Amino acid sequence: MLLPPDAVQIPAYAKINLTLEITGRRDDGYHNIATILQTVNLADTVTISPAHDLTVDCDRPELAGEANLVWRAATALAHYAGVIPRARIGIVKRIPVAAGLGGGSADAAAALRVLNRLWQLNLPPPELAALAADAVGMDAPFLLAGGCALATGRGDALEPLPAQLMATLLIVTPAATIPDKTATLYAALADADFTDGRRSRAVFASNELTTAMLTTNRCHNAFTRAAREIFPDLAGVMDETAAVTMFPPRLSGAGPSLFVMPSYEAERKAVADALQDTGAATCLVRTVIPALAAPPCSHRVRTAG
Repeated sequence: MLLPPDAVQIPAYAKINLTLEITGRRDDGYHNIATILQTVNLADTVTISPAHDLTVDCDRPELAGEANLVWRAATALAHYAGVIPRARIGIVKRIPVAAGLGGGSADAAAALRVLNRLWQLNLPPPELAALAADAVGMDAPFLLAGGCALATGRGDALEPLPAQLMATLLIVTPAATIPDKTATLYAALADADFTDGRRSRAVFASNELTTAMLTTNRCHNAFTRAAREIFPDLAGVMDETAAVTMFPPRLSGAGPSLFVMPSYEAERKAVADALQDTGAATCLVRTVIPALAAPPCSHRVRTAG
């Protein structure tokens, strides 16, 4: 299908939580965290063009319309700015859904960046980030820019890494998920799962990120114990992956996706063979800073559909 000449098409990059510590409960119902976030080159594609009203289409029909975080982000931005939400938004999914990789938030963040320009709002980055946090969630402020950053507080206090992390990671996504995943895992946390954030700060302050020396030996996720108990078959997938990789798999976000760092294609094939009867998917990715990646394409000739 031909796109309008004024359509903008951009990638929405997935994220990995290289570390994720839960440091305490808050009076507002959230938790304080310390996490190192990194974007990788696994990406959905978001296409936006001017329209008379708001539509959100997706190649996953169950994620179209008001069911999509992009709809929530667009309507929140329009309400905040006092404008009528007018845009046609299309999403092609490649990031596994509800897998701890931030796919929905990445799509919403990409849409917010484009709509901020399309609607000529010109909100400054801090203002757009605050709106993204409130309307979408705590991953969204980071995903507006991506790269690598230490996130603290609710997850919206960001300290970007000044240099680029260059690494190849293996992502393993088990087939099973659970309803209300994040809330369920937070509710299952025990006192022993809480830490003080020192692990994340130590990794962030070290030279391991900037010299590509970081391995998953140094990575940590506070949800690991609860996730292994709650997600069907996750413990088995995690153990079978660990049996054939040089470095241990770690949980990303609230899971169930795992990552191994660093990794390579032969190792991915070994993991895929080991997990062939589980339905788990494997993908080799590289770290990416979106601002240094290929520029947005605004005149694509064809799109799916």
